[in-house]
Amino acid sequence: MAMPTAVALDDTTVAFRVADGRLYTAVEKAHLSVAQGEFVAIVGPTGCGKSTLLNVAAGLLKPASGSVKVFDQPLEGLNREAGYLFQADALFPWKTALDNVAIGLEVKGTPRAEALKRAQDWLASVGLGAFAGRYPHMLSGGQRKRVALAQVLIRDPKILLMDEPFGPLDAQTRQVMGNLLLELWSADRKAVLFVTHDLEEAIALADRVVIMSAGPSSHIIGNWQVGLPRPRDIFEVRLDRDFHALHREIWGVLKAEVMKSYAHGSPSAEAI
Repeated sequence: MAMPTAVALDDTTVAFRVADGRLYTAVEKAHLSVAQGEFVAIVGPTGCGKSTLLNVAAGLLKPASGSVKVFDQPLEGLNREAGYLFQADALFPWKTALDNVAIGLEVKGTPRAEALKRAQDWLASVGLGAFAGRYPHMLSGGQRKRVALAQVLIRDPKILLMDEPFGPLDAQTRQVMGNLLLELWSADRKAVLFVTHDLEEAIALADRVVIMSAGPSSHIIGNWQVGLPRPRDIFEVRLDRDFHALHREIWGVLKAEVMKSYAHGSPSAEAI
């Protein structure tokens, strides 16, 4: 039995009015679906509109044409089924780790005592149970990402939207965070749409890797199933022969688009 579609972009085009008044088409006629329980990674050159697609799925951007559906219903306004993990820290600097996690429940009306208890449980689940009283400036980059992940997951969204969430971290910490994400994801298999510039990270994490072309008018040009068995260890899976074969195959397509992007010198759709 097929899993229900969590997010579906159909013939979706996104355009922006730039400073000189011209219309810049960032993404043109994109078709992308993510099934419930599926982990999909989007990779492409800088400025190709990866984050733009993510923002459309979040309801933060309205497409110029085409449709966006969430669990087969047209998306109107914000996607209330989704949790969004950004690349930049989104923690409140004046709140402790515990309060930063609990606030996601408190704003929905959960009594503070219950919110704090559940926040403590989530901090423990991301390995920070002993750091509840620390403020963001007292935590390492990896620890702040763990708090941010707990902050999103405590609300139990059905969909996770992740925009280069581990980008600012060092290589070892990225791999640790990747394993933590897979461990938490495997518990209830939420739908995940994960944007990254790192092809190795995409293959190691995802069920499916989607490639976008160079912009402007970027579109989806490749869709690869990742047949590597689960559960996966990020440290080990990159040594697998099948991993390297898939990486070579995808990189053959992605490299050409990266070179086009540099040659065009086109403006970044994600920055407009």
